[in-house]
Amino acid sequence: MAGLVNNLLILFVVFQNICLGFRSPLSVFKRYKDTTRPLSSECLGSDRPVISLGLSDFALDIRMPGVTPKQSDTYLCMSVPLPVDDEAYVVDFKPHASMDTIHHMLLFGCNEPSSTENYWDCDEGTCKDKSNILYAWARNAPPTRLPKGVGFRVGGETGGRFFVLQVHYGDISAFRDKHKDCSGVTLHLTHQKQPLIAGMYLMMSVNTVIPPGEKVVDADIACHYKRFPMHLFAYRVHTHRLGKVVSGYRVRNGQWTLIGRQSPQLPQAFYPVEHPVDVNYDDILAARCVFSGEGRTTETRIGGTANDEMCNFYIMYYMEAKHAVSYMTCTQNANPEMFRNIPQEANIPIPVKSDMLKVTHGHHEETKGTDKSSLLQQAKKEEEEILDQDFHIEEAVEWPGLDLKLGQVSGLALDPENNLVIFHRGDHVWDENSFDSKFVYQQRGLGPIEQNTILVLNPSNAKLLHSMGKSLFYLPHGLSIDKNGNYWVTDVALHQVFKLGAHDKEPLLILGVALQPGSDRNHFCQPTDVAVDPITGSIYISDGYCNSRVIQFSPKGLYVMQWGEGTETSLGRARPGQFHIPHSLALIPDFSQLCVADRENGRIQCFKLETGEFIREIKHKLFGRELFAVSYVPGGFLFAVNGMPYPGEAEPVQGFVMNFSTGEIIDTFIPLRKNFEMPHDVVASEDKTVFVGDVHARAVWKFASIEKMEHRSVKKAGIEVQEIKESETIVEARLKNTPEPTDHLKKQEKQHLVQQASTGVSFVLITTLLIIPVVVLLAILLFIWWKKTTVYGADGEHKLGSSSGRILGKLRGKGGGGLNLGNFFASHKGYSRKGFDRLSTEGSDQEKDEDDGTDSEEECSAPPPPSAPSSS
Repeated sequence: MAGLVNNLLILFVVFQNICLGFRSPLSVFKRYKDTTRPLSSECLGSDRPVISLGLSDFALDIRMPGVTPKQSDTYLCMSVPLPVDDEAYVVDFKPHASMDTIHHMLLFGCNEPSSTENYWDCDEGTCKDKSNILYAWARNAPPTRLPKGVGFRVGGETGGRFFVLQVHYGDISAFRDKHKDCSGVTLHLTHQKQPLIAGMYLMMSVNTVIPPGEKVVDADIACHYKRFPMHLFAYRVHTHRLGKVVSGYRVRNGQWTLIGRQSPQLPQAFYPVEHPVDVNYDDILAARCVFSGEGRTTETRIGGTANDEMCNFYIMYYMEAKHAVSYMTCTQNANPEMFRNIPQEANIPIPVKSDMLKVTHGHHEETKGTDKSSLLQQAKKEEEEILDQDFHIEEAVEWPGLDLKLGQVSGLALDPENNLVIFHRGDHVWDENSFDSKFVYQQRGLGPIEQNTILVLNPSNAKLLHSMGKSLFYLPHGLSIDKNGNYWVTDVALHQVFKLGAHDKEPLLILGVALQPGSDRNHFCQPTDVAVDPITGSIYISDGYCNSRVIQFSPKGLYVMQWGEGTETSLGRARPGQFHIPHSLALIPDFSQLCVADRENGRIQCFKLETGEFIREIKHKLFGRELFAVSYVPGGFLFAVNGMPYPGEAEPVQGFVMNFSTGEIIDTFIPLRKNFEMPHDVVASEDKTVFVGDVHARAVWKFASIEKMEHRSVKKAGIEVQEIKESETIVEARLKNTPEPTDHLKKQEKQHLVQQASTGVSFVLITTLLIIPVVVLLAILLFIWWKKTTVYGADGEHKLGSSSGRILGKLRGKGGGGLNLGNFFASHKGYSRKGFDRLSTEGSDQEKDEDDGTDSEEECSAPPPPSAPSSS
């Protein structure tokens, strides 16, 4: 019996070591967490710098450790080591920055930071060795996004082992209360090998001299590319005060292809390459910076101080993993003569508002004779005008409005109280029998729609507040609401435009002749939409399906002017000012522009309100062939929806969020319940709540920004309070389909209970996993002992001891110098020295089911003891 006890003790030690050897990814981070520097108590969310996201993924939180900058234009740096030794890939970024404190952030990857302090002044440098920019965040600029399957390689033998965060604090007036800042970024990393590796190509002028007073000075850079193909997806420009425009190109066989062009006086973040550009062996990469020396009394050279200049064009690219190079530079001009053929756009400065210069550079300029309160008010006003792109649009799946019984939904708008107004067709349908070849309505015998066609809903719960429009319309189409709450609608069957008071039974104004299509000043032909200038009261009408024009009327309905013409399909691409169904209007009073969704040309055209002069076109491949509707939100956002793809085309039907200033797509969105069939109109509010009406699905979806799910902390009597507005609670349906409770105390209690339960489950599961093998072994050995006692009688104990000795000898290996678990288990078929075989990760983009009781902390499955060594 003593031998049995010895065997049990030995095997318990063996399996305990096995269990400790098989650790989950989270256990790898324990040593990292033990050495993490303590952070300020004000740094919410930074107490868990590493968070496991599954078997192969984890998140790394990189935050400033509670700093208070002492002066404006302060650059502070801090470093975080990669918490794993083996190779990993950065696949996504989530910034944590407030526009009233941070001007911009840069994240670098390297092997040796410039300092080992908690944080340091970046004048000391960022890294001692070569550094690589991985991420940039700036006010009024889109966030860095990596294409799917693309990652920055870190760790291992070739990747950087440290992340260095650089934060530029521009105007520090927000720190007058001496609070501590914890801005930073959360990285999503994975151990799964990425098929495409991201890298950085830096084009930089090193010898440019800008003479004082010189109006135009060009700095040109060009290099032949001599590596495997790379695909460009983002760019960033950088100069100091004298830079006017920076442009980058790929030159192939004499053809210049634009990579990106931007004013360096705008936020210097990474902007997406609008049209994908690939670079092959022997292509030329070329860049030009345009400077002006006006206002300078001495010559300006390339350097690192604010009085020097820089000319940098950064290109973010990806390559096949087997050929990937993480960093390349170009600092020469290999072919100066070629720049005689550079596109003229590279020489045209991009105008930037003077107030934007102050905001962009973040320099705090004291103004004599101006009191502090007015400065703060101005800063607040500027803050409200700056875009915040740290968000993603998701469907608000708890919104019950999707279940409303509606006709074909043709128009949406928000009234002055922010209520949702729906314009629908009741029991009437626009189909192939509705009009003849001359666009005359053929179903007048049906009479007008007998249902209320205008519905006013509470945007939070879809409760009906008011309805109207019965017996007025035949085929409703466009809807807009002016600043006084009047409804402006179009009817394509009547060929008319109506102005309606919110509670009036009769129209206040009618434009067009009922049921008579035409193209003169008094007739319309299937008019589509209306926009009213909130400042002048001028009326703009898009007309329409059979006329290709925009018409301006006075506030009293008098004709003023018109512009536009039909698209000549034989010429290929439509020219500026040509329309193929001007379908939707968005008035941008901040810039005195009117933007038109040019439906069948799949683009947005913007014009000057006063003259109708064409300003620019916004067109993306993702739009496909049709763009149905466009909506503008004060602060700089455009929202749009496209149409179903043509047969053989891949662009999906979806919604778009765009930066109005640049036209770049910031985000796309689709519903989680049902599908878009023909989204016909879109409207959005300043809090980025979006509604989409679908004419075929006869439905209205509500979308909202998931940034609203993040708690916003406020201080009351020195106590941190977490608040969430009920109307801002958004549920991510990919995680779960039940709405979160909105009561804060319940939410806190629930989180506390979840944490307790998680800890309890982890302890119980680990204890159980350790005990089960011992119990099983005890049962097996008792059975063996009983069997041998039965067969051999009193000699059984000796036999068992001999058997145990053989097993122990096998464990010790040939040398007999202690336990060698690797040699023992390696003798068994299917054993891998890497531990458990890696699970399939094909479905790793799907979230784990909430009912899954798998413990992510530790997993140990002890194999049964072998009865005899394997022969393999």
